[in-house]
Amino acid sequence: MKRRDLLKWTAAMPLAAACGRLYAVPNAPSKLLVLFLRGGYDAANLLIPVSSQFYYDVRPGIGIAKPGSDPNAALTLDANWGLHPALRDTILPLYTRGQVAFVPFCGTHDLTRSHFETQDSVELGQTVGSSQGYQSGFLNRLLTELSGAQPIAFTDQLPIVLRGDRDVPNMALRSLSKPGVDERQSALISEMYQHTSLKTQVDDGFGVRTQVLQSMAEDMEANRNAITTKGFELEAQRIGKLMAERFDIGFVDVGGWDTHVAQGAATGYLAGRFAELGRGLAALANAMGSRWRDAVVVVVSEFGRTFRENGNHGTDHGHGSVYWVLGGGIRGGRIAGEHVALTQSALFQNRDYPILNEYRAVLAGMFARMYGLTSARTDRVFPGAGQKDLGLV
Repeated sequence: MKRRDLLKWTAAMPLAAACGRLYAVPNAPSKLLVLFLRGGYDAANLLIPVSSQFYYDVRPGIGIAKPGSDPNAALTLDANWGLHPALRDTILPLYTRGQVAFVPFCGTHDLTRSHFETQDSVELGQTVGSSQGYQSGFLNRLLTELSGAQPIAFTDQLPIVLRGDRDVPNMALRSLSKPGVDERQSALISEMYQHTSLKTQVDDGFGVRTQVLQSMAEDMEANRNAITTKGFELEAQRIGKLMAERFDIGFVDVGGWDTHVAQGAATGYLAGRFAELGRGLAALANAMGSRWRDAVVVVVSEFGRTFRENGNHGTDHGHGSVYWVLGGGIRGGRIAGEHVALTQSALFQNRDYPILNEYRAVLAGMFARMYGLTSARTDRVFPGAGQKDLGLV
């Protein structure tokens, strides 16, 4: 049996690769977490262009009111931008402390407007239109440029972004309370491989899983294992602890952002998702404790949505989006990157946010600062992208 086949065969095995290096010190103190909002979230109702009358003209049913005394109005960030009111108690305080920055007009030049194709394109980080190598994601390529950094995917299956030459463990925290392989089965599997070349990897995989479970046992008991499909706040607390104590590069995804119908405005479906996401990110920051100052959390999505409201009081698949960057030591409290006044003439194909900040160049610039990477090394992570340094870290 090939090692990769073994890793797919049992839920315990994806952690095998991490054992033996679990407490190694990386060559940089940074803690990088990429959070992917799958479904293409409506960035124009997250970071609201409050100075754009065009926004209010084309969003009569879902627009967020300009800042004012109304509790459902946008929260002032600067003269041109406001924040969704659902994030008043979670993200706004972090922004005020300089621990959140937003990068509007950001994303990939991929124009398929297909969820799956564009998600793949973002995770691969390769030049749009080039031959796509689906076994080489940009976070895995970053790992090959670093020495000793410990990665993990907080997902059921290894995502494309972490596929590649480096072996990367994955574990969905929602399933930790009920492991797919119990202790008796673990012992039987270990015995099966006792006299084979895979003995060390098998034993190590179960060992790492046990360490992760033990590190969160007290947390699980206090919450009676109450993890639901909307339990990102609890999952984020666990991610924060693990990132602070054990891992250096992580990935997690959160679904539910496809809002074609009845997305709502200051309240409603999308507002609820923003509120849950905000609570989760605030919980993550708190759980990381002193290591939050070393954290860089990047929130991405495959694309934004149409700038105009559709006939079902929702929005359709768009193009440019707004990326978030969070962390205790970032240079936040600002809207970063290139941006333009939002008028009809500024829209891409008369419907979407344009891409003014290509995400690969933005991330390459950020990784260069975080890890001291030369342009030649970031080019191996994002071929042909160059570096766009926004001074975020």
